[in-house]
Amino acid sequence: MSTASACTTPRTYVVTGAGSGIGAATAALLRSRGHRVVGVDLRGSDIDADLSTDAGRGSLADAVREAIGDTVDGVIAVAGVALPTSLTVRVNYFGAVATLEALLPLLRNSPAPRAAVVASFSALQQNDAQLVDLLRVGDEDAAVARADGLAAEGLGDLIYPSTKRAIAEWVRERAVTPEWAASGIPLNAVGPGIILTPMTEPLLATPEGRDALMQVVPMPLAGPARPEAIAEVLAWLTDAPNAHMTGQVVFVDGGADAVIRGPRVFD
Repeated sequence: MSTASACTTPRTYVVTGAGSGIGAATAALLRSRGHRVVGVDLRGSDIDADLSTDAGRGSLADAVREAIGDTVDGVIAVAGVALPTSLTVRVNYFGAVATLEALLPLLRNSPAPRAAVVASFSALQQNDAQLVDLLRVGDEDAAVARADGLAAEGLGDLIYPSTKRAIAEWVRERAVTPEWAASGIPLNAVGPGIILTPMTEPLLATPEGRDALMQVVPMPLAGPARPEAIAEVLAWLTDAPNAHMTGQVVFVDGGADAVIRGPRVFD
């Protein structure tokens, strides 16, 4: 997964959340390898779309077709927020699912279609079971109402990990279904640990803040990662050589998963 990898056959990608963070790093990496990338974000990208809304989700496939035609080789759903509000439910889960489902017909036209979504290490952390259940069954109105209730109770910090748990489960469930596996489309997720972004910079600015954060997400290998580290994994997951890995949540977390859950996870 080196940035020096040569591009033998240019591919066409759609990357949501391409305006910043992991999405921007992924789009830049793919372009540097000679691939065509259509970025999607709220504003200032190739396609402007609000994936928290029905209108934004509904217009995505048509906008992609207009931009690049009927064939997409890779879809990478990165768009997400980490707010203690119901917006996180709308974007992180329903926006990601809508992106992957809307672009599935275009993926089927590719000779080597691939898809990936960004989950999180927080999928392993405390969440709200009721919210996760509502996400599993796809009840957006009820899920939004539950998230609003959690926020009102001062439990808004459970919303983000709940959305990431649910999207990780969605990937594992859907990846082996006929619409994905039988269509020859690997579908995977990455689970980043702490990523060096403007959002985390204040938390890491002092030794005390860094220690507190590392207690929650211990990363013994190299500590917090830059977005480019996640981009490398997303690029490999959605490249043609990945023909058999599917339904996996690949934790790119500096070892946090191994520290927290330990070795006995195969029982």
